[in-house]
Amino acid sequence: MAGTNGENLAHTPATTPPMLLMQDIVKSFPGVLANDHVTFEVRAGEVHALLGEHGAGKTTLMNILYGLCRPDSGRIFIRGKEAHIRSPRDAIALGIGMVHQHFKLVYPHTVAENVALGLAGTPFFGPARVVERGLTELSQRYNLPVDPKAKVWQLSAGEQQRVEILKALYRGAEILILDEPTSVLTPQETLELFKVLERMKEEGHAVIFITHKLQEVMEVADRVTVMRQGKVVGTLPVSETDKASLARMMVGREVVFRIAKGECRPGEESLIVEDLHALNDRALPALRGVSLTVCRGEILGIAGVAGNGQRELVEVLTGLRRAQRGKVWILGQELPNRSPRRIAEAGVAHIPEERIRMGIVPGMSVEDNLILKKHHRPPFCRGPFLQLREVRRFAQRGVEEYKIMTPSPRTSAKLLSGGNIQKLILARELSGEPGLVIAAHPTYGLDVGATELIRQLLIRQRDAGVGVLLVSEDLEEIITLSDRIAVIFGGEIMGVVPAAVATREEIGLMMAGERRRVPNP
Repeated sequence: MAGTNGENLAHTPATTPPMLLMQDIVKSFPGVLANDHVTFEVRAGEVHALLGEHGAGKTTLMNILYGLCRPDSGRIFIRGKEAHIRSPRDAIALGIGMVHQHFKLVYPHTVAENVALGLAGTPFFGPARVVERGLTELSQRYNLPVDPKAKVWQLSAGEQQRVEILKALYRGAEILILDEPTSVLTPQETLELFKVLERMKEEGHAVIFITHKLQEVMEVADRVTVMRQGKVVGTLPVSETDKASLARMMVGREVVFRIAKGECRPGEESLIVEDLHALNDRALPALRGVSLTVCRGEILGIAGVAGNGQRELVEVLTGLRRAQRGKVWILGQELPNRSPRRIAEAGVAHIPEERIRMGIVPGMSVEDNLILKKHHRPPFCRGPFLQLREVRRFAQRGVEEYKIMTPSPRTSAKLLSGGNIQKLILARELSGEPGLVIAAHPTYGLDVGATELIRQLLIRQRDAGVGVLLVSEDLEEIITLSDRIAVIFGGEIMGVVPAAVATREEIGLMMAGERRRVPNP
């Protein structure tokens, strides 16, 4: 086996094959070669990080391993024996488990019922009772406390992730795939997860850790494989690399991590929110008396675990959701419950959380998406007619200035990558010289190159005297970009702290619901 894997098994004794070997995997989709002769191996007792830009082929490779799609060619070996994985059932039978970024749980059911679903060998009547005992034992063994009788909807995001991990372990997973596992966790929950991974390593499990957070790779992984454009760029021990080197491998150039940011000189308030209340989509309270201010020339970061009112706050401020009560002043105008167009015309730029569903019209061209907010105004129209020459001149300038990678401004927006769609949205929103930018998760799911550019654009707006409200679940991003940080939990602001003195521990405690004892700045 060592001979068939070439260099990748150079550090593995010939008598001990890796727990997993994916050899020469090729997978193509129409117009895209997603995996180009990829060889990837994981040993027992290690956390192996899988890194790459958006579209590098990581997810496709893991979907092949978990049986969600079939490779065009290549072979998979589990513990030295060739395996033919045609479905997730085959993968589970081979000891492979996967915790998806978006959990696959049935919310009205209990923890034990979720684990019992589809599990072979459980009785027809009362299968959850059989599972509960084993779950309690597993949760104690791996320090993953969770009540087997609790309904999933009652659990926090961190507890739901524990359920997913326990579900995989209960089914005998020895190879565990974790896809962006910390995206919904507080810093404290992330540390607890890392302790669980250490315990799994000690027991001989193999963990594949997919993340875009380079710091997490350095903290938790033993080895890292970097992919770029469907190919493996390299595999190396984490002890022999650093964040800058990994980023360079991912994007093929140097990446700036520390964004140059001048001193904050806040001006007049661009946004004032007082005692804001709003309901969520289930008509339950989502905002419970939120009050905050954003000044011109500053970035106020909103930190918090997903589902604590961030989405509802952004939607109320941009006219997409009605407030029950409270006051909102935007750039000197009182604008409660106004239409999105009215708020945009007041000088608000909105970078939405769901870039495809809310940020663009996928079937329209890049140039049409770029003028969506101003197509009804000169110079883009004269009467009922569009002035195509002006539209195309404006679109070409936006494509060049914001480095939107597109074959043509007339290309359908839905054909762009996630990073280029986000650049398109920024080009449209920032070209109107706004006074307030509301950015919701602006770099979520993007590679380090696109992330670098978008963060620089937000800093540029702040330095130009624009107020920026930044909502992000990436704590590193919040601390790096913000001048002040407000933490939201359960629809309430737990505290506001200057970014210069903020600590992860203090922010993490507020993210978990502990109010700040020091008066807010």
